[in-house]
Amino acid sequence: MAIPLDKLIDSEDNVYELTCVAIKEAQIIAADKERVEKLDEQKEKIVSSVLTKVLNKEIEYTKPE
Repeated sequence: MAIPLDKLIDSEDNVYELTCVAIKEAQIIAADKERVEKLDEQKEKIVSSVLTKVLNKEIEYTKPE
C-alpha cells in the first residue's frame, strides 16, 4: 500500500493535526510486535497504513482545548 498522496493533497483538514495523529498511531502500532508482524505479512508499511486510516477518518481523535 502506498501513501495516498491524492487524498493528502485534497484534504481540507489541518495537516499538522493529521500528522500528529498519524505519528501517535504509528508509535502505538510499532510498539505492538503482533500488529507489526501482521502488517509485514500483508506487505504493508506502518506509515502508509496509518495515513490511509487517518485520511479515511477511520481513526477518531479529539483536539486539545
